Amino acid sequence: MPAVELTIENRVAHIRLNRPEASNAISIELAHDLGAAVVEVAASDARAVLLTAAGARFCAGGDLGAMVAADDQAAFVHELAVAADRSLLALEALPVPVIAAVHGSVAGAGLAVMLSCDLILAARSTKFLSAYSQVGLTPDCGLSYLLPRSVGQTRALELLLTDRRLTAEEAHAWGMVTTVVEDDDLTATAIALAAKLTGGVTGALASAKDLIRARADVPRADMGLLEATTISRAVTDAEAQQRISAFFSR
Repeated sequence: MPAVELTIENRVAHIRLNRPEASNAISIELAHDLGAAVVEVAASDARAVLLTAAGARFCAGGDLGAMVAADDQAAFVHELAVAADRSLLALEALPVPVIAAVHGSVAGAGLAVMLSCDLILAARSTKFLSAYSQVGLTPDCGLSYLLPRSVGQTRALELLLTDRRLTAEEAHAWGMVTTVVEDDDLTATAIALAAKLTGGVTGALASAKDLIRARADVPRADMGLLEATTISRAVTDAEAQQRISAFFSR
């Protein structure tokens, strides 16, 4: 099965993360497949994108199991972080509205996946956490750029330093998600919103996205590359190694 599935129907592109057995953790394959799906969407007649995930959780972040198995962990983590970041940059740059429908839990780099979308619908039972400090690692995939611009610097630091878990209602109150819906209504609500957005003026929506996302400070791409270097260094730290080992022994 592909790590990412893409279907396009009635001008809605449905991208689905498809590693349910691994809580849709971001592997090299998933990162590249996501990028390929975005390229295909960009070349299509799609006027809205819906991003979902198979299984019980939206995305658990980076694939820690693959990191542990790598011969050169620093090189592997750098490659993974860069590949995932490039795909998310491409997703963010799509000239059509991108909706994320999240459920279960969203952790680590999964937050960056979610925040790279324009509108975020969350099932009421969803939990949100950074998870990086649990294993002694640092943000990647643009999260240190996206998160403070979503919730503010103080709250971003709280999430990253304390591993606080947010409920969907808290995430909404903080500005991290657009709307909270009942679990059973998530899919139908997201599909209806995507269909509604296909009726918008594509050029105007694209320009609105550009205006809102325009930044005068650190370029988004530079931040992603800086994060890739930082996390690949962090993975070799002795304490991080101990925490990663403890994660798998729970």
